[in-house]
Amino acid sequence: MKFKDMPYVRKNLEEIKSALKGFTEKFNKAATYEEAKTIFLEVEKLQDNVNTASTLAEVRHTIDTRDKFYDEEVSFWNNAGPEIEEYQQEFKKAMLESPFRADFAKEYGDLMFINAEISQKCFSPEIISDMQKENDLAQAYQNLIASAQIPFMDGIYTLSQMTPFKDNADDEKRLAAWKAEGGWYKEHQKELDDIYDKMVHQRDAIGKKLGYDNFIQLGYYRMGRNCYDKKDVEKFRKAVVDYIVPVAEKIYKKQAERLGKSYPMSYADNNLEFRSGNPRPKGSAEDILKAGKKFYDELSPETSEFFNLMLDNELMDVLSTEGKAGGGYCTGLPDYKVPFIFANFNGTIGDVTVITHEAGHGFADYTNRDRIPSEYRWPSMEGCEVHSMSMEFLAWPWSEDFFGDDKDKFQYSHLASALTFIPYGTMVDHFQHLVYEKPEMTPRERHNIWKELVGIYQPWMKLDGDIPFYSEGEGWQRQLHIYEMPFYYIDYCLAQTVALEIWSMMQEDFDKAWKHYMAYTRQGGSQVFTKLLENANLDSPFDENCLRRVSDAASKWLDDFDSAKLV
Repeated sequence: MKFKDMPYVRKNLEEIKSALKGFTEKFNKAATYEEAKTIFLEVEKLQDNVNTASTLAEVRHTIDTRDKFYDEEVSFWNNAGPEIEEYQQEFKKAMLESPFRADFAKEYGDLMFINAEISQKCFSPEIISDMQKENDLAQAYQNLIASAQIPFMDGIYTLSQMTPFKDNADDEKRLAAWKAEGGWYKEHQKELDDIYDKMVHQRDAIGKKLGYDNFIQLGYYRMGRNCYDKKDVEKFRKAVVDYIVPVAEKIYKKQAERLGKSYPMSYADNNLEFRSGNPRPKGSAEDILKAGKKFYDELSPETSEFFNLMLDNELMDVLSTEGKAGGGYCTGLPDYKVPFIFANFNGTIGDVTVITHEAGHGFADYTNRDRIPSEYRWPSMEGCEVHSMSMEFLAWPWSEDFFGDDKDKFQYSHLASALTFIPYGTMVDHFQHLVYEKPEMTPRERHNIWKELVGIYQPWMKLDGDIPFYSEGEGWQRQLHIYEMPFYYIDYCLAQTVALEIWSMMQEDFDKAWKHYMAYTRQGGSQVFTKLLENANLDSPFDENCLRRVSDAASKWLDDFDSAKLV
């Protein structure tokens, strides 16, 4: 079924709660495993139905945030979600206490119970109103970002539409674009500060109501982290500073030489990799989708089936339009057993990585669409990002189809960006830990902390006064994950490390790399992250030697690259 034809009808909240309550009561009275299993499968079906409805509303809202109907529907689900959660948690509690727990574990694995125990630590009926307020604040941030109308040169642009101007090869135009974007954020500084300040205090209050010292441990539980903790992340952050930051510095120093700029460079200059211009995809959005079809058709029968399904059923909305929410994502529509991809094409390298990155998520979801329980269709977030970031690298043999003459520049840029991203993503995580350790900080104190962290993780950034939004430590407000999905961002860094391992394998044997990728992907979310890696014979990013090995391999490839192609 085409996405536009999927019907949306608001569910009756009281009926959902009543159904879940009834299922829990019946489950507790089940006399046999088969009887309990039948009820469990009914709950799975109901949850898929509810998730499909709420996702349809969310997707259609992000496609056009000005649509009043879907704006109101998202508000409904923001308030309904926490109320439904109360009844879902009651069913999970019944599962945990069931005399048939061992039978369920034998058939479906024990992970569902590990995850249920974690989810129980995230919820209490007394925080329902707090969760609703938190959801409303996230929607307020999303709507504010989507409302941006930035006067620049001869037009008015959204934040996403400004992106191509921000890496313009002309120094003056590029700087002007960065100033224009930064100016919009400065104009809305108070709103951005107020929303986040309320979010921090709201989340801190939720954490304390649940018995935690602050929001941090709750944030980890919300992310479903079931095989590593804060100490593991701290160890990873240290390894990033020790091994990745020096490599990233070397990349930017070479970039400064190519551009004829002094090091460190401004934000605007760091964004221009080559004096001749950054790599651009060739052709229109339709051409990029056509190249994507060729890639997936030739990669494997499984990927061909998946991507043609996405095209035939119009399960991608990729053009950047007025009123559209920023960013990109992939989500699932479980009733239809298909994913959906949302993006904002803007003529940059990011258009291609959407077709690889977000479709990597989609392919993993589609591959595991029939898994029971439904939570096994996706692993935890860092596990999901391995699918997407690795798929970006697996597309390299098809680079010419996407980039034409810019193929070599793209590959250099892609690998260099993978390395330079890890310090940034790690900095986002470090920042959030510091924020939630001291929720009483003022907005200005938070900005100052960000500025200090830039000096540690991004020493190549010159914090001059050309663009106050960045030089005054406010650039983090562009990162929607900080507002909407706290503690998510380190997942990208962990996954990027694994993706670099896949890339390293590709340099020796592409088929071998693909087999490791599929061995990982076919498991869905049936195991914890570290076990998924182990089963696919991949190293854990928490192993310090893993980060060192991939950074050394990537650094050598960049050093050996023919510099004549980088102009």
